[in-house]
Amino acid sequence: MKAEHFANMNQTSVQKMTCARIPTDMGEFQLCYYRNSQDNKEHVALVAGDVSGRQHVLVRVHSECFTGDVLGSLRCDCGPQLQQSLERISKEGSGVIIYLRQEGRGIGLLDKLRAYNLQDDGYDTVDANLILGHQADGRDYTIAALILKDLAISSVQLLTNNPQKIESLRRCGVDVTSRVPLQTAVNQENMAYLKTKAKRMRHMLELEAFSTTETGVDTVELQESPGQKMRATRQRPFVTLSYAQSLDGSITARRGQPLAISGPESMEMTHKLRSEHDAILIGIGTLLADDPTLSVRLVEGPDPQPVVVDSQLRFPLHAKLLQNQRAPWIATTNEADVARQRTLESVGAKVFRLPPNERGQVDLEHLLAKLAQLNINSLMVEGGATIITSFLSEKRVNRLVLTIAPMLVGGLNALESPYLSNGAGFPRLRHPRFQQLGNDIVLLGDIA
Repeated sequence: MKAEHFANMNQTSVQKMTCARIPTDMGEFQLCYYRNSQDNKEHVALVAGDVSGRQHVLVRVHSECFTGDVLGSLRCDCGPQLQQSLERISKEGSGVIIYLRQEGRGIGLLDKLRAYNLQDDGYDTVDANLILGHQADGRDYTIAALILKDLAISSVQLLTNNPQKIESLRRCGVDVTSRVPLQTAVNQENMAYLKTKAKRMRHMLELEAFSTTETGVDTVELQESPGQKMRATRQRPFVTLSYAQSLDGSITARRGQPLAISGPESMEMTHKLRSEHDAILIGIGTLLADDPTLSVRLVEGPDPQPVVVDSQLRFPLHAKLLQNQRAPWIATTNEADVARQRTLESVGAKVFRLPPNERGQVDLEHLLAKLAQLNINSLMVEGGATIITSFLSEKRVNRLVLTIAPMLVGGLNALESPYLSNGAGFPRLRHPRFQQLGNDIVLLGDIA
């Protein structure tokens, strides 16, 4: 431990003043307020579960970012990192987020805004801080280390991309046993910022995804980096909705008739996405129209488990899915014909009876819960229109991958009219990014 860190630890103290129960969408936490002898700022710890005396506790030491954490600014990755940390700790069932009031890597909100203006003039985030008379990163983690000591945490798994944070905490006596990466979405606003953090501040970010198309437009590859793994909840899998449409929003010319929309490059991307998911789901309409195999043929990788939503058990006995190595799972309602179920199961299909929704269709909440029970952690949904509409309108989608082909069809829209009439229900994409694959444009984003 360096001498200055010994001095800081010896001269600084923290005192837990009070804790209060904080229920959130991701679970219940205790928010603990700490007073300290170093500054007059309100540092807090958000604690999930019992962490006292435990080893390898998930910990995020997060520095305040008003613009990112509160306003959702796209100029940095702070807000998404905080959100990811909450999700990871909630899923783990225990952990701590220490929220330090050191805005703008320690320079304060006023100079952070001045630094933003300098960045808009062409300086990067490091040079902007230096021009204003600050260090590139002036943060101190002494108080965080003392809070961890007060919580009696033996060792931590640190949620961070910043090696300096790991080194600083270790110099303060914190046993950091491992690093858990936080890879967030990239957009046009934070691209240069993230590159600077990686190149000049040693942040461990996966930036190989950046590329430049022939048109000179910066784009992002669709492959996930190790820090962007799909995260399921206890109740349902992570859901990726992926489909192709024409410029006018058509997914086919006429219901029940197949239409090839995607080009070969975007089809290869779709097969790669399939290989990264545990299961792939379509509606019975898509099966009857296309008779797909739902396998991975264009790239190397495992075939996902095929799932067909079929409320009336119209699944044909000649379907190609019955020839797959992985027999299809068919989700139907409690009212479906029992004899038909026995026939399908006699040729290898596995049929699940689930409660219907108010329209007599398979209820998606019960379906996703059933898939989670069967250890399906990631689900790719491919269509058709009824399935796309249902998953979006019921807010069951985590990520959207939309292929847009340069054609006009004037046919069946991906979103059906009952959903279109409810404008209040439209989801929005967070951190959208795009990639040109052949003649197609692929848009990817998280569903807000």
